[in-house]
Amino acid sequence: MGQSLTIRVDPKGDRPPSEQIAAQVRFAIAAGVIEPGARLPSVRQLAVEALVNPNTVGKVWRDLEREGVLESRPGDGVFVAVAAPELCKDARDRELTARLGAWVNDARSAGLEEGELRELFERALAPRRLRRVGERS
Repeated sequence: MGQSLTIRVDPKGDRPPSEQIAAQVRFAIAAGVIEPGARLPSVRQLAVEALVNPNTVGKVWRDLEREGVLESRPGDGVFVAVAAPELCKDARDRELTARLGAWVNDARSAGLEEGELRELFERALAPRRLRRVGERS
C-alpha cells in the first residue's frame, strides 16, 4: 500500500456515511494510494477510526465486494481485488462527472454563460495545477 487509508466521515454531510466511506475507498484505489492485494482495515478498526457503527463498515465492505472491488478471505481479512483500479477509475469518473454536472446546472441557473463557466473553472483550476518536475514557479 502506497499510504495508509484515512477515512473521514462528515456526520452532517448530505450523503450517508456508507456512501462517504465507499467513495473514499474507491478514490484511494483509483489514485493508486491503495494497490491491488493490499489488506484493508478490519470492520471494527475502521469503524473506530471513522467514528461510525461497525455495521456501516460491514455494509460498505460487502457492497464493494459485490462490485468486484474488494475480496474477502475468511480468517485473513479484506483485500483490494486485482480488477479494482479500473473499476474504481470508472466509478470515480462517473461520480466527478455528476458533481461537475450539478455545478454546471447551478451556474447556469445563476445566469452564467458557457464562456463564464469556462473562466470560473480555469480560475478554480489554476492554483491546483501540478508543476512538472524541475519547473520553477
